[in-house]
Amino acid sequence: RAPARPQRQHESGRRCSTPADTQRAAGALPAHAMGAQWGRRAARPRGLRRGGGLPRTVSALAAAGLLCTALVAYASLGLPPPLSWSSSAPPRPVGVLLWWEPFRRRDSAARPPPDCWLRFNISGCRLLTDRAAYGEAQAVLFHHRDLVKGPPDWPPPWGAQVRTAEELELRVFDDEEEAAAAANEALAASGPRPPGQRWVWMNFESPSHSPGLRRLAANLFNWTLSYRADSDVFVPYGYLYPRTHPSEQPPGLAPPLARKRGLVAWVVSNWDERQARVRYYHQLSQHVPVDVFGKGGPGRPVPDIGLLHTVARYKFYLAFENSQHLDYITEKLWRNSLLAGAVPVVLGPDRANYERFVPRGAFIHVDDFPSASSLAAYLLFLDRNPAVYRRYFHWRRSYAVHITSFWDEPWCRACQAVQMAGDRPKSVRNLARWFER
Repeated sequence: RAPARPQRQHESGRRCSTPADTQRAAGALPAHAMGAQWGRRAARPRGLRRGGGLPRTVSALAAAGLLCTALVAYASLGLPPPLSWSSSAPPRPVGVLLWWEPFRRRDSAARPPPDCWLRFNISGCRLLTDRAAYGEAQAVLFHHRDLVKGPPDWPPPWGAQVRTAEELELRVFDDEEEAAAAANEALAASGPRPPGQRWVWMNFESPSHSPGLRRLAANLFNWTLSYRADSDVFVPYGYLYPRTHPSEQPPGLAPPLARKRGLVAWVVSNWDERQARVRYYHQLSQHVPVDVFGKGGPGRPVPDIGLLHTVARYKFYLAFENSQHLDYITEKLWRNSLLAGAVPVVLGPDRANYERFVPRGAFIHVDDFPSASSLAAYLLFLDRNPAVYRRYFHWRRSYAVHITSFWDEPWCRACQAVQMAGDRPKSVRNLARWFER
């Protein structure tokens, strides 16, 4: 690890009214998930500035009105209702230490932490990057990919001095399983933690792309933070929330069809012929033209106008996940499809899993058709029938799209979860068994 630097932190001191976007006090969301997230966003549109605010009684009435509106919207779509709002009591100050900045070299300079209040309406957060503040943190975030790829680098025994880069034995591991085993050996001698501190395992890759899980020790982590709805801290790649203003994204009841010059688009960066999405593409492209963009396979570079504007020119987008797992629904749906204004054709978990988060009439699932040729025939039918095609955008009358900001939002959500949690101890007994199921 790099020599200790001056402590970087940010404190959000303002009080906020946080909704109950947790199932347990630790910050989890229930399986239907999106209800709590939608209610939270409605509390304060991002564009509003902090100010004196409304009297408490008026604020309470406004919050109740928003909640009732959301409940009616849920009933009309057949979705589960949101959870009730949490107490408006000021949250307790919480320090959250990010042990590594995800996907960055460990000796690189840390960037300034986000302001959780300004970005996500979460107050009382003290976000830390300096390991010298380890003992002050109520929670420590460990990113899985960095945890298993690099040399062993765990917190020292509580009360010991933090090691410098010169004191670390920097070994390079070609095999990620070997790296995870070495990390466990180093951890075995790490000793106790500061009283009440929670270690949080953070991961946004699918089980198929999360090596080293089975070599992590039992009861090593207290919480999980991931896209899985049954995580202790649930942070999806995106979600829908009740629309409160016409300018919220995506704007308009439906995208202008006159701008759509192509039929099907797909942006893919990692091409692997063994993946189900590539095999399905080969079958589908025999019956309908598919324009592929990206670095892999037959893809061509994304035009200078950018990904969203490129996809907006097409009627359909292949929101194909690289692997199929519970709740693994990424930006391919939320950003590349719904936000861009193309109807998503999804390949990932089953339709029922998608419908926990998105109205059933907002997407097309490959499992709805017996073959790729029959799916192609349906896409051509929609192309010839604009009135039927436009039905796939009815959800935009009531909802807007939120895209999760990595890695600021998970960091702030972890803080929020600690604020709402009690003092009851918890540990993850078998992380691999839970995540790989």
